[in-house]
Amino acid sequence: MIPLVAPVESNGPYRHLRVTPLNSPRASPAAAEGAAAASAPAASPVVAIAPGAAPDTRREQRRRLRALRAGLTPGQRNAAAHAIASHIAGTRWLRGARPVGLYASIGTEVPTAALRALARKRNCPVYLPCIVDYRYRRMVFALDADALPSINRLGIPEPDALRTIAARALSVVLLPVLGFDPHGTRLGTGGGYYDRMFAFRRHRHSWHRPLLVGIAFQCQQLPLIERGSHDVPLDAVVTEAGISIFTATAA
Repeated sequence: MIPLVAPVESNGPYRHLRVTPLNSPRASPAAAEGAAAASAPAASPVVAIAPGAAPDTRREQRRRLRALRAGLTPGQRNAAAHAIASHIAGTRWLRGARPVGLYASIGTEVPTAALRALARKRNCPVYLPCIVDYRYRRMVFALDADALPSINRLGIPEPDALRTIAARALSVVLLPVLGFDPHGTRLGTGGGYYDRMFAFRRHRHSWHRPLLVGIAFQCQQLPLIERGSHDVPLDAVVTEAGISIFTATAA
């Protein structure tokens, strides 16, 4: 059952929804699953741009967003991670033992241990990115094991690429986000691995598998990110503050 939502903004074909807070009497009981951890910190403000200011370059946006994310304490990051898992627990995304794409969090990214545990509890096989070609920025999704034996040259833990799955066969991919805007545009770290892997999504209008869901802290939202021709938009973003839905597929 999807948590109760209320529209907060409308912009053409995009719908932006925010889940009812978990402590609200109207909230879905399912949304409370896994919420035994400490409550999430108050939602961080959206990064503001002064009136008349020139738009930041992506390099500058990344620099500012990394600094904001680094300013969160470990306790705030862990509390946000558990709140995000609780929000996702109330959706239909992790149901029916469907294969799920996830990421192995590093540094100041949203920790994914709670999401990994939730997917396993729902009997959803978890697949993690494994880079197979650095020159051409190619990666595959390989079956998650209890231990991740390798650390790639970017410092990211990886499973052995023995059992892989086609990107189109994944039901949902919960992917890392450095920045996002109210239109579903994602700002990544600049490697382009995810945009290359899911490039086929840019040419699909009636079939949207896999669902692309960004995982981020609320402080990573920007008013606008200029979307390039190579950018693959998100279907939804989940932060500690709730769920923002951009396409009907994710609702």
